[in-house]
Amino acid sequence: MAYDEKLANRIREALIDQADVAEKTMFQGLGFMVEDKLCICVRNDVLLCRIGPDAYEAALEMNGVAPMIHNGKMMKGYVFVSPEGYLQKDAFDEWVRQCLIFNKVAKSSKKKK
Repeated sequence: MAYDEKLANRIREALIDQADVAEKTMFQGLGFMVEDKLCICVRNDVLLCRIGPDAYEAALEMNGVAPMIHNGKMMKGYVFVSPEGYLQKDAFDEWVRQCLIFNKVAKSSKKKK
């Protein structure tokens, strides 16, 4: 598991006002769960943003954004954002905001027994 600790700290600070935040190792990085749902993840110096299917196509048009492909399948609603797409504070804050907006309507994954 490799992730940029400074970037993880930026995410921690951005989520400080959220009531139910947990960190979990996932996707070869560190995931931030809000209300038991994946909200945002950091792997190396890249953000994995769960923004939902409605915001997905528009996000792919932005600089530094790529689709998430997991096990050969494109994961609609999830995008990777490289540093060029989030380095500016306003851009970073907007990605976190989009993740939190979708988190409110996202379904929680069923827990395995």
